[in-house]
Parts: sequence; structure tokens; C-alpha cells
Amino acid sequence: MSGHSKWSTIKHKKAATDAKRGKLFTKLLREVTISARLGGGDPGGNPRLRAAIQDAKANNVPSENLERAIKKGTGELEGSVMELVSYEGYASGGVAVLVEAATDNRNRTAGEIRHIFSRYGGSLGEAGCVNWMFQRRGYFVLESDAIEEEAFMELALELDVEDFNVEGGQYEIFTSLEDFERVRLQLEERDLPQVLKELSMIPQSVVELEQSGLRAVLNLLEALEEQDDVQNVWANFDIDPSVLAQVSAES
Repeated sequence: MSGHSKWSTIKHKKAATDAKRGKLFTKLLREVTISARLGGGDPGGNPRLRAAIQDAKANNVPSENLERAIKKGTGELEGSVMELVSYEGYASGGVAVLVEAATDNRNRTAGEIRHIFSRYGGSLGEAGCVNWMFQRRGYFVLESDAIEEEAFMELALELDVEDFNVEGGQYEIFTSLEDFERVRLQLEERDLPQVLKELSMIPQSVVELEQSGLRAVLNLLEALEEQDDVQNVWANFDIDPSVLAQVSAES
């Protein structure tokens, strides 16, 4: 799984900046609303909603805001109808990009997404052109100083996860959608801090990038993340962790 979640790690590091701009709460609450609309308002039977609520709480979203967001999703409260839409395309270098947005105006959002792809050297494709390259899975990241490497590997086998990886000073765990909550709880029971825990679209293959091509790809992904309706962006690039750290620090 090496390299399959590079962008997720970068996004996590930018979360504090998003929070300062007041954008993080909006995205978190939209995810709660969309999740409730797609799978119902009971977190016990809706893994996506359960993960969205946990993420929101971890970022100090008030409970009353969460309750309203759930009720909007289930139709108990009136409000603008938000629908989940996805866009697929390519960044420079042939990197596949999958975008998930929540919008009340498809035409507006599609036009803005298309403009961003074009402005930053990418191309928006037809539905289905890259979606097949990704699979929704649970994804966890632990810092390497939280547990010894050998102990981590033993833990991953004990938890019976789908896959795990050690790279760039961190440990990664991949689970099925159904096992996400079980693994999350067992990691918490062991008091292992989770740097990142999310239901993510994991690419099944990656495009190797050189340092010279990374900045153009990151510029497109960052611009997409900044678009108000965008909830998530995933990409299938891989690059040496030290190069990624250097380029990210320069941004």
C-alpha cells in the first residue's frame, strides 16, 4: 500500500489552517448531513455517519450543530437540499483525481470544478474515468513514536486488518468499510493516538512522481480543496517521503 494515501496525510497537516479560516466546521457538518441522507440518521447502522460525527466531535463541533445537521439530512428539518456529487479527472503527469462535493447547485459547482482543473493544468473527465481506480476503505495513521515497529506489525496482525504499512516515520492501517469502527475502538482501547482516521477512497495503483512534477499536482489538489462545495479530494500519486516533506514545507 506504499504511497496510496499521500494526499490524505498532506490534507491532515493543513486541517489547522482550514479551522482558522472557519471552513472546517462547514465541511464537517455537510459530511454529517450527506451521510445521514445517504444512510439514515442512526449512527449505529450507518458507518459513514458514525465516522462523520466522530470527526466533527474531535474538532469541537457543538452537539446541537450535529443534531441539526443530522435532521437536515433525514428531512426532519427544512433547509437547502444538499446532494453529493463526484467529479473525476487528471492532474498533470497522468495522476488520477477524484473529487467529492456537497452542493445545492450542480451547474455552479461543476463549472467551478472544471475551471479549477483547467487553470492548474489538469483535465476534468467523464463520469467513471477514474472512479474504478479507487476503493472506499478505512484508513488510520499512527506516529511511529507511539509504538515500536515490531509491536505495530504484531498489532496489525492481531487486529486482522486488510493491510498495513510502515513509511516515512508513520504507520498506516487499512481496513474494510465494515471493520473501520471495530479497529478504531480497539486502537483507542490500547491508548494508541490516531493521527488520522477516516473512511477514504484508496487508490489501487499509483503514479510515481518526480520532484519536478509534484508542485503542479499539489497546486491543483489544494485549489480543489479550497472550493467551498468540495468535501474530499483523492489522488493516486506516489513520491519519496523526504521529497514530499520538502515541497510541502515550501508551500
